[in-house]
Amino acid sequence: MAIPMIKPYQMPTKTNLPENKVPWNADPKRSALLIHDMENYFLDKYDQETSPFTELIQHIQQLKIECERLDIPVIYSAQPGGQTLEKRGLLYDFWGKGVPDNEEKTAIHNSVALTGNDILLTKWRYSAFKQTKLLELLREKGRDQLMICGVYAHIGCLMTAGEAFMEDIQPFMITDAMADFSAEYHRMAITYVAERCGVVCSTDQLIEDWQENTPVQAIPSALPETKDDLRLQVAEIMDESVESMTLRDNLIEKGLDSIRIMSLVEKWRQGGAEVTFTDLAEQPTLEQWWALLTATSETIY
Repeated sequence: MAIPMIKPYQMPTKTNLPENKVPWNADPKRSALLIHDMENYFLDKYDQETSPFTELIQHIQQLKIECERLDIPVIYSAQPGGQTLEKRGLLYDFWGKGVPDNEEKTAIHNSVALTGNDILLTKWRYSAFKQTKLLELLREKGRDQLMICGVYAHIGCLMTAGEAFMEDIQPFMITDAMADFSAEYHRMAITYVAERCGVVCSTDQLIEDWQENTPVQAIPSALPETKDDLRLQVAEIMDESVESMTLRDNLIEKGLDSIRIMSLVEKWRQGGAEVTFTDLAEQPTLEQWWALLTATSETIY
């Protein structure tokens, strides 16, 4: 029942990933990074001098640096040690007692340990959403894209991706920043996500996406200077073409959700506009938003 020792295998590279079914792009203003189960108990099963372990650590380190630079929330999941049979539930039937009541075993590997404002969640089941506040955290922070890395790809990482999808949160599996029992299990997990519930990408591809989606005009404090500028900002946040939007379109009917409305409110309030979520939601056209912005920002325009 215990987790087996894991033989070295070659980490997937961006040249041999399964084809994604959806064209989602990672946006740093929508992203949160989940570092899944990187406890010593799980990582002790790897040869820590070779693949996939070496790339796993290197790429998570890269992701943490980029998240700090782009102000992307970093969330860790970790199972507690010494769980009772009641707390363990059906996991006991498959894996036995689980993580021992040992501080060294329950600790996050020191090479990717928590820093700064990182958040640690106690995790009880395969999915990092189950019996935790992960969903509430993402909603509070206005994040609807979850970047998943860590171990094990075909167990907790895959289950978390599936549950994110069912909560309308776009999951991204960072294929070379996670590890598994074998190359076959690893491949199975990322293929399922690519075909059924999310996007798979390498660390380099994700960072490129983040950088491409951080244009100068997307600075949070920027206010639109004209109606055309307003239309451009809203089109970008909705992933729509400017040409497809008119000043009188009902933006909510076109798919604008509450998370993106909150993002716009935050951006424009930082620029000096006194608008609220209710203002934008109750008057959901660009024409009405322009009137609100100019009426509440007379000293700016």
